[in-house]
Amino acid sequence: MINKTHLTKFYSSWFIFALLLLAFVSCREDDPVPVKENEVASPNAKINNWIYENMEFWYYWNKNLPATTDKSLEPKAYFESLKNSQDRFSWIQENYQELLNSLQGINKEIGVEYVLYKESESSNNVIAQVLYTKPNSPAATAGLKRGDVITHINAEQMNTTNYRTLLAELAKTPTLTYKPILVGESAFDAPKTVSVTAVEYSENPNYHSSVIDLGGRKVGYYVYNFFANGTNGNNSYDTEMQNVFANFKASGITDLVLDLRFNSGGSESAAQSLASFIGTGVDANKTFATRVYNEKVEAEILKDPDLGQSFLTTKFQNKTSNIGAQLNGGRVYVLTSSRTASASELVINALKPFMDVFLIGDVTYGKNVGSISLYDEDDATNKWGMQPIVVKVFNSRGESDYGNGFQPNVLDKDNGLYLYPLGDKREALLAQAIGQITGGSTSGRIRSAEETKESIGHSLDDKRRSFNLVIDKNVPEMLAH
Repeated sequence: MINKTHLTKFYSSWFIFALLLLAFVSCREDDPVPVKENEVASPNAKINNWIYENMEFWYYWNKNLPATTDKSLEPKAYFESLKNSQDRFSWIQENYQELLNSLQGINKEIGVEYVLYKESESSNNVIAQVLYTKPNSPAATAGLKRGDVITHINAEQMNTTNYRTLLAELAKTPTLTYKPILVGESAFDAPKTVSVTAVEYSENPNYHSSVIDLGGRKVGYYVYNFFANGTNGNNSYDTEMQNVFANFKASGITDLVLDLRFNSGGSESAAQSLASFIGTGVDANKTFATRVYNEKVEAEILKDPDLGQSFLTTKFQNKTSNIGAQLNGGRVYVLTSSRTASASELVINALKPFMDVFLIGDVTYGKNVGSISLYDEDDATNKWGMQPIVVKVFNSRGESDYGNGFQPNVLDKDNGLYLYPLGDKREALLAQAIGQITGGSTSGRIRSAEETKESIGHSLDDKRRSFNLVIDKNVPEMLAH
């Protein structure tokens, strides 16, 4: 039997679904799982049984789980042995609280996101260019800013051999040597050295918003860096998003530039909220997305009179601060990168049937599937948490064809070395958007071939919250089976 301890807490508004599925999974008989003789006494067997039972019910590719499994493996290796060959995204973590924190933007860090380049084509030296620093973080307090270039960590030059090891020091108390950017001068200042100490930092996804007056047009510019509702269930980030769009509406914006270039995903409900502020003519009667689960999960939904087919569809929300009707030509400009993923792509896909979604930047990541957080807080001996893929998502036209990413209308890899602050009209991607809005030439500087770089990595690649569409649920504490 699978009891309550074999399931998870699912953080969202889906109370009824979680309750009924929990009752179902608690009472059903498990299919026998072939085991090897040497697994009986394995210290990993208990955790691996928990992993298998949840994967066998929830996993999108549950029909393709291996016929035999080795329960003596370490849990992470065992989890990997179950994953489907099409699955680039499911993951497991030894401490589920760290998993949950990471999805809400809480990490031990110095507060900087960066892109990695080789210093030059002929050099093996590696540089980390700051894409943005986080407010009141150790990095911001130390004076680092967007565009600065980190060359040394703990007095050691980063190169193609050691940079991963050195970057791991950013979660400790590193000494950084960096070259400050001279904004607007296409140059860097003399190197500086600072010491910083990583802290447990709670990042706010609402990074920047402003209204740019272009004479006859007013542009709302919004940098949103991951999808989360708020920490500890307080929905504070949703409230801030509401305030951003209330200000845009009151300011009479005629155009919207949504900057998702640093946004690699997160909560489905936060994505639903964002799209509901933007879409033209959307309301609680219009389809935001439909979800397809594996046959076991979907069968339980369809046969239940309180759920049924309608439960598989998420609607837009009624938002008094929706600005869709104000947008010139019914168009939204979205700034993208190769790390724009998952929940960000869900927003793009959901808006396409209702308005002109004009993309500027790089080809997006390509993730049209979602996951849930599985963990067992009632068993003190099991601290593991996992984030398996459980669903594929479609828009109101039944489209989910972005597995290889969305192609931008204007391709710009945004890989110039001399960066302007976010919100500055000269900043590369924002300038491209302004050029499209005004019908004039871009107001940004022309980048030379010498200053453009090919990325060899990105800080977002190592964040657990990245490349996730988290399907939120809620299992009440009082349930026990």
